[in-house]
Amino acid sequence: MIPAVQATVSSGLPVTRTLWRDRLFWLAVMAGPLCWLLLSLLLRQTPQWTWPLAAPADYLLPVLLYPVLEEIVFRGLLQELAQEFISRRTLGPVSLANLLTSLVFTGFHFLNHAPLWAALVFFPSLVFGFFKDRHQTLTAPILLHGFYNAGFLLLFTAPA
Repeated sequence: MIPAVQATVSSGLPVTRTLWRDRLFWLAVMAGPLCWLLLSLLLRQTPQWTWPLAAPADYLLPVLLYPVLEEIVFRGLLQELAQEFISRRTLGPVSLANLLTSLVFTGFHFLNHAPLWAALVFFPSLVFGFFKDRHQTLTAPILLHGFYNAGFLLLFTAPA
């Protein structure tokens, strides 16, 4: 069961709902398919829907394992340390710790991704960090990260 969250969290952002009742969480879930649609219209590429069946590990690792590991390291460790030792300040709904963590997270994606795709990782990273701050748990970041990876990989990264 997903625990109810406190009335406010350390970043000062108001929290009053469980994850499943959080309208912003569901808005973030719906943002994934909307972004995929916009990208597919811009790129005009035809998805290869069956590629995950031919290379299941290439699909399942980034969907099931990598989000868990990355969120533990970046949101569970780095963002927590940044909040504790650097700042609890916010810039609107985004904590400074989230912003710093997202910059580092994006930087690491430059190691394995084309520059444009790596740079675009910054925006979902802010979303993951926002929900880490909002709910003080890694549940939402892990679920969103896995979901975003699933759609993106299925539509845009079929092996050559």
